[in-house]
Amino acid sequence: MAAMFTCCLGCCGDGGPGHAPLKEMPTVQLDTHHMGTDVVIVKSGRRICGTGACFANAPLHQNKSYFEFKIQSTGVWGIGVATQKVNLNQVPLGQDSHSLVLRHDGSIYHNNEEKNRLPANSLPQEGDIVGVTYDHVELNLYLNGKNMQCPASGIRGTVFPIVYVDDSAIIDCQFSDFYHTPPEGFEKILFEQQIF
Repeated sequence: MAAMFTCCLGCCGDGGPGHAPLKEMPTVQLDTHHMGTDVVIVKSGRRICGTGACFANAPLHQNKSYFEFKIQSTGVWGIGVATQKVNLNQVPLGQDSHSLVLRHDGSIYHNNEEKNRLPANSLPQEGDIVGVTYDHVELNLYLNGKNMQCPASGIRGTVFPIVYVDDSAIIDCQFSDFYHTPPEGFEKILFEQQIF
């Protein structure tokens, strides 16, 4: 019995030979390798300022994803989803088939067409939290936890969360530890290896 106990400690208890350390899962954040040339990312990959767009570092592989943005300072901004073919230096997004975004004026654009609009008197202001759900068909928006009932669709392919700023806008991105509970069935973005 003592020999068996010693073998267990020797094989896996002390990190010695044969020990394989667990790999820490990456954190979803803004991707400094995929951003516009005049974009500034701070706060450990959570805050964007400057001019241009930036992807999150994880595509939306799972069926139902949820993420949030906090408007820290108003200006020109947009949030939503995009394929990696989008031009990160051209704002506003939504001008081509590679992005589907809510713009600061409350319009939701894809392929240079207004797909929907936030209800009157529901424009996000400084300090507001905008939640986004995406299920590979439809993008829905939540303002301070309330469903805005303005779905939009049309984008195809592998998409990533995206945010753009201009004209002094500052946006914080929240990919976990949300301000508001995600709608039923939706969850934080998972990296592909976390899904299986």
